[in-house]
Amino acid sequence: MATLSPLSGDVEKGTRHAVPGSLPLEITKASKLDATEPDEESVPSSKLAAYSRDFERTLIKYNLEARGVQRVLPHECNSLTWRSYLQPFFLWSSVNLAAQNVTLGMLGPAIYALSFRDASICAFFGSLIGATGVSYIATFGPISGNRTLIFARYTFGWYPSKLLVILNLIVLLGYSMIDLVIAGQILSAVSAHGSMSLVVGIIVVAIIGWLITTFGISVFHTYQRYAFIPQLIAYSILYGVSSHNYDLTTPSQGDARTVIGSRISFLSLTLAAAITYGGAAGDYFVYYPPSTPPLALFGISLVSLLCSFTFTYCIGIGLASANLSIPVYSAAYKKSQGALIVTGYTEDTSPAGFNTGFGKFLAVVVALGLVGNLAAPTYSSGIDFQVLGKNFQKIPRVIWNSVGVLIYTVCALAGRDHLAEIFTNFLALMGYWVIIWMSITIEEQFLFRSRFGFRIGVGDRTSRRGWGQSYDWTVWNQREKLPHGIAALIAFLIGWAGAILCMAQVWYTGPIAKLVGEYGADVRFVSPRSGGCGSAPKDADSILLKLS
Repeated sequence: MATLSPLSGDVEKGTRHAVPGSLPLEITKASKLDATEPDEESVPSSKLAAYSRDFERTLIKYNLEARGVQRVLPHECNSLTWRSYLQPFFLWSSVNLAAQNVTLGMLGPAIYALSFRDASICAFFGSLIGATGVSYIATFGPISGNRTLIFARYTFGWYPSKLLVILNLIVLLGYSMIDLVIAGQILSAVSAHGSMSLVVGIIVVAIIGWLITTFGISVFHTYQRYAFIPQLIAYSILYGVSSHNYDLTTPSQGDARTVIGSRISFLSLTLAAAITYGGAAGDYFVYYPPSTPPLALFGISLVSLLCSFTFTYCIGIGLASANLSIPVYSAAYKKSQGALIVTGYTEDTSPAGFNTGFGKFLAVVVALGLVGNLAAPTYSSGIDFQVLGKNFQKIPRVIWNSVGVLIYTVCALAGRDHLAEIFTNFLALMGYWVIIWMSITIEEQFLFRSRFGFRIGVGDRTSRRGWGQSYDWTVWNQREKLPHGIAALIAFLIGWAGAILCMAQVWYTGPIAKLVGEYGADVRFVSPRSGGCGSAPKDADSILLKLS
């Protein structure tokens, strides 16, 4: 993410000038809310629109961000400094050094009956594939100045792209729900005799995440710049005090074909967790100048995503691998995944001192670290609501952020006792659409627009080496100038058909997936237009019985 600069004018639509080398984004009262992009269609006036503008002015009065889905023009971009190159690394590290990924790693040994070695290798390659797609999409933020799913309009058109927006909202709000549940579990586990209920923990973390996203991108950027530091320390200590308990010798359970199927399914799950960031990856880089080297942004994002995912996955895999050999670990996991993280700090076989208040303090740090993972999808959900159409754009982003927080908080309270099922049975499916969309986007850019020279204009933004120059970024909100999206929609539906044949879920196993092992294997990611998503074995309970 770009290093933000103090700018004069409104963050949403006004004229601004970057100050080289400066840090946080500031919004001044000298806003020009009526200044719009030349090619942008004006929103019809109404009482709602008038109220929204008054609300935006109030945000600006208190130095908060008012910009929503509106495109960032080239002259509004920030200066490219050495901090700008470090910011993507800080951002993705803060987002991914989170307990959510630790609990997902636990599913390798606990649900798929994989050994520490097998699960770790699958987690690494799943992260690598998923992070590559996310890093690719992130490069379009600086080039276009448009949010991620605005960019989807250039392939899917005005109406079909709304389907992608709805699917992405499900992903963003769904994973935010998981963040709240895990944070609540940890806070409840560290409280004296469970005095803090899971419900209270969920609400506390939801409020903190809401505050950060309400203040806008300035606070969001600043928070993510430093949030990874305490998390890195806390997780390093967790690894240090618990790694001697990891089971590195027990092999994966099942016959050869079943083990292969479990490996593929767990790899697909870790791939899905990584690649679902693709639906929002460009949102955080729209303030980068179009001259930003795409390869640099891609490479830094890839390294950060891969390292943070792999590190947290392996900790979770290690903790879950010790379930059979250490009774206190097994008892904690039966209570909740969050309780197992706390036990990693505080159980009796840890070095002296970590079974006291310091271990619980570190567990609280881990729980609050989920705010970094929560803030990103919460912020992007407010943007995506506005992408649904011009009527949605009349309502300020901060209102949509609040609606999103309310939705996933209610869902977290309702589903707080079914975290593993949510992970494996529902949200794993959401990775389908992202990889299908990415495949179509890559074909559009490299086959049709580059190889055959199909162009619709360069627009007002130029980038290095022609990356993205075959798009006219100024028509982002003009339906008649965008593609119809029929071909992309047909390809998208065909991709889903192929994915259904290859999926292996608790409630359904496709005919191709059935060919691999006793429980089937989630083999969708091997198809160029099928999603990389995780699934539990068809009979997860029987695997757990084998483990015991």
